[in-house]
Amino acid sequence: MYLLELVGTDDALAAQEAGTRASGVERIAPALAVATGIDDRVGDLALTHRVGDLLARTDASLDAVLAALTDASIDREGSVAVRARTVRETAIDTQRVERRLGALLVERGFTVDLDSPDHELRAVFSGECGALAWLTHDLDRSVADRAPTDRPFFRPGCMAPTLARALVNLAGARPGRTILDPMCGTGGHLAEARRVGARAIGIDVERAMAAGAAQNLAAVDDDGWLVARGDATALPVGAVEGCVVDVPYGRQTKVASRDVETLVEAALAELRRVTGRVVLVGDRPYVDLARATGWTVSVHVERRVHRSLDRHIHVLDRA
Repeated sequence: MYLLELVGTDDALAAQEAGTRASGVERIAPALAVATGIDDRVGDLALTHRVGDLLARTDASLDAVLAALTDASIDREGSVAVRARTVRETAIDTQRVERRLGALLVERGFTVDLDSPDHELRAVFSGECGALAWLTHDLDRSVADRAPTDRPFFRPGCMAPTLARALVNLAGARPGRTILDPMCGTGGHLAEARRVGARAIGIDVERAMAAGAAQNLAAVDDDGWLVARGDATALPVGAVEGCVVDVPYGRQTKVASRDVETLVEAALAELRRVTGRVVLVGDRPYVDLARATGWTVSVHVERRVHRSLDRHIHVLDRA
């Protein structure tokens, strides 16, 4: 079993994304999940901070984790560091936890090295749950350090790279697969698809946006992508493994003389021709519209962006 430390901003979405790189994912407490297995692309996840070999699940108390470590069979040797953390307002003295667990490990033959240990034991407390795990993956957080404003071509309203990465993962991005964005804008989804090794195809009705997306993708990779001007309701592409589409926001928005819902309906109908998985993002729920166009809705998550905007994220599979 593995312990997954989630980012904690949206556990439902984080667990869904984790399921693209892990099997048997189950949420056990705020910002914590377990999995029965992980694959070699687990480092691609955006909404998981760390992964570890689960040693024990306990109550959220020092005594409980001490008892669990005392009883545990440990097949490791060398140096160790103990790191304890709490999620939100769980009332645990983490420094005391680290001292007591560290002392117990020293009694069992380990040496302590806080700078470059051979092993890191993590004690995590969330709600009424405690967990001990040996760290196996401390995931690269560089995706969170990037900003849309860092790109050669930028327009206001771009999605943060962390969320874009999570969405392309949900769409099925990985090496050997192709991800399509039929309303690609500045190309944020496509850039993250390329960063996890997928081929990327972008279409946008506006020539300037298509050109800007191409400029941004060229800054990421020399090849493995294609961007062109086109219509999301009459796509000039064949079959792809997955699609991410962030539709225009604003209930009064018009695109090529069509209201947004009419555009989304036509695009979803067209996407059934080219893919079996779509991750659809909008400023309103499209559950009924998706079902009416022949999709099943496996996930629908609402995320607050700011006071006047909620994002609705849908994961759709072809019925």
